[in-house]
This record gives sequence, C-alpha cells and structure tokens, in this order.
Amino acid sequence: MTFPTTTVPRPLSPLLRPLILAAALALPALAPAQALSPQALQAKVTEQVNPLLDSLKELVGIESGSRDLEGLGKVSAVIAGRLQASGMTVQTLPAQAPDFHPQLKGAKLGSMVYATRTGTGQKKVLLIAHMDTVYPRGMGVKQPFRVEGDKAYGLGIADDKAGVALILHTVKLLSDLGHTDYAQLGVLINADEEVGSPGSGATITRLGSEYDAVLSFEGGGFEQDMVRLATSSIAIVEMKVTGKASHAGSSPERGRNALYEMAHQVLKSRNFGDPDKGLKINWTVASSGETRNVIPASATAIADVRSLTNEDLDLMEAALRESIKSKLIPDTTIELSFYRSRPAFVANAASRVLALHAQSVFKEIGLPLQVRDRATGGGTDAAFAGMRPKGGVLESFGLRGYGAHSNDNEYIFVSSIAPKLFLATRMVMDVGSGKLAW
Repeated sequence: MTFPTTTVPRPLSPLLRPLILAAALALPALAPAQALSPQALQAKVTEQVNPLLDSLKELVGIESGSRDLEGLGKVSAVIAGRLQASGMTVQTLPAQAPDFHPQLKGAKLGSMVYATRTGTGQKKVLLIAHMDTVYPRGMGVKQPFRVEGDKAYGLGIADDKAGVALILHTVKLLSDLGHTDYAQLGVLINADEEVGSPGSGATITRLGSEYDAVLSFEGGGFEQDMVRLATSSIAIVEMKVTGKASHAGSSPERGRNALYEMAHQVLKSRNFGDPDKGLKINWTVASSGETRNVIPASATAIADVRSLTNEDLDLMEAALRESIKSKLIPDTTIELSFYRSRPAFVANAASRVLALHAQSVFKEIGLPLQVRDRATGGGTDAAFAGMRPKGGVLESFGLRGYGAHSNDNEYIFVSSIAPKLFLATRMVMDVGSGKLAW
C-alpha cells in the first residue's frame, strides 16, 4: 500500500475520493483511533495535506529570526492557539541566555510553547521542534511562501516550520480521531534553537528525563526519508587579542597589531581536528579596529566547532589553548573562551527500538526509511533530550527538503507530507499504547 503521488495536492485527486469514502463508510463516526486500519488512517492523513500546506503558509509568513522577539511572539501565539484548539493545556515559558554565553550574554530570548494532554494509555510521548529561523527581518519579502510542483518554498520552511506544522497536525489528527491511548502527549516548541538553545536546553533535558519517548521534528532528509540516531556536538570559541594602538602612518612600529596576531592564530588553527572523529573548526566571525589609520589595539574572532562526541571537544580546546602560547606579535595578550553550546546526540537501546519501529511503519505504506546512525555535522535539540533520557529519543521526523539556511532556495517536498504525518501519528499511537518495549 502506498500514498498516491501528486505534484500539487490541491484539489484532492478524484482517485482518492473512493478510498476516503470507503474508509468513512467502513468506520463508525466515533470509532476509537486504535481501531483504524492503516488504509483508513492513510485516508485521514491525506485529508490533512492541504490544511497542513495552509499552516505552512501562515507560519512561513511570520518572520521569526532567533533575535526577533516580536516575530517570535506572533508565531508562538499562533502555535499556542492551535494546540489549545486541539484540546491541549498550553503554557508559555520564558527563556533567557546565561550571562556567560559568549555572544548572547544574558539576553532575553523567545518564549517556549509547552502543551500537554493527559490520556488513558501507558507511556508519555513528547514532540519537539523549533519556531525560530536564521534569517533577519525583511528577508521574507524576497522569498514568500509558494508551491511549484512538488516543492513548497519559503524562508525557514525546511528548518523548521515544517516540523512545527507536522506536530500541529499530528496533534489535531489524534484529537479529531478521539485518540487518547497514551499516558500523556506533550509538545515543546522552542524559539532559540538556531542560536544553540541556550535558554531552552535545560528544559528539554528535564523533559527528556520525564517522557518515555521524545520525537524531534527536524528535517527528514532530501532524496529519501530518514530518521537520525546521532547528531554532532557544537562549541563556540571566542578569541580576544589585545595589542597596542599607534599611528599607522608615522609610527606603526610603536603599536602591537592585534589584527595581525588574530589572523596568525586563526590560520594556525584552521585545520585542527580529526575527520575520522567528525572534529572540525571553522572561524566564521571576526572584527578589529575602528579607524583606518590606527594600528588596532584589539581584535576578536569567533569559531564554530563540531564533533561526533562530547569528549572530543576537550581535544580541540586543549589544542587551541596550546596554540595561543606561540605568538607572532610580541607583547600581545590572548584570551580564549570555549563554550560548549550543544551536546552530541548519542542513541541508546530504546532509541534504536524506536528507529526500527519507524522503519516498519513506513514499510506498511510501501516506502523505505533510512536510519542514520552517524552524525553529519548538524546539531539539534534531540541531544538535550537524550542527555538523561527516561526512554528513547529519535530525530528527523520533519519533511524531506533542501536549502536550510539559504537565502533564496529553501523548500520542502509536498509529497513527503502524507508519509511523515502518517509516521508521526502512528508513532504516538504505538508508543503511547505501550506496544513498544525496551
């Protein structure tokens, strides 16, 4: 059995109407969701494709960069309202970066939306995604939501407003079906993921220790649907160099050029790491001086560090601290801060049970599902949920797509909506009812 293939899913294909009608006639109007056959659930899922696209249009239409508190407030209100309409109890939780964060330094962040619904089943299931994007305000006009063939475009659509929309419609579908065969269904949508979740990470870790399963809705692949059992750890390095100012024309030799020293250190360390460990550093932000004819007395550089394991970050920090002991410019000082922004997600046995079950669910609809057990450089909130897990954590329940963090080419595949919505709904049903054991 497979989902019908459509390029533009509206209006509903005439070929699907008999299937939907047959499913409707075969079931009492108030039949319990757990009694639904896979075919009948497919029909219900297919009915949600066009409404989900409408949700995406609404979410993408609200610009919500990680530091755009106004935009984040608007999109969080939409999310909270939709979850409440689906029968959930909703809380808005404030978030703030720690004072020692190298870039945000105690800044107020967008609030989290946390919603719960108590059921009658055996296990607690948490669905997580993020509402913030990497784009500054004003860029949305350059890439408004649009559908072209099998692709729906928009800033932040793949990362991660599609994940938010999938969660909203998973919850709605379960509510419409009257399905409450779970001990508790939870939803956590945060607003600071793209800056490392400094204000929400601790909350996600706590919830991971309370729920039997955490399903994270980051992007679900490109050429093939997938779920992930591993993501990278991330660290932020900030290097501050202090030198001495002097006139750049008449007496440059009296100064101590902090920019030269910073460049020297950056070039020395640019290839630090180990490809086999997924350990790498990339210097991405730098600043120095304010006036053209003054030897700069200060310079700052910031780097992004990735690793497959949390422990290997120690190797990078040690190598950087050793490297700065050797300088190009005498009488300069160097301060180095190494901030561990996000842990690696390392799967446990329960996570692997979830992954195998997800594959079996996809087989029911005639589709393959890839399970990736090695990180590829990205870091996600699944890692926070997996730090002290009560049960299993699984990543990448979002839609197939492309172009995350690009300015003009971010899209999702419309054809991936129905399969991933089917998967998410079934995972909540099967886990919540206690069907899976670990």
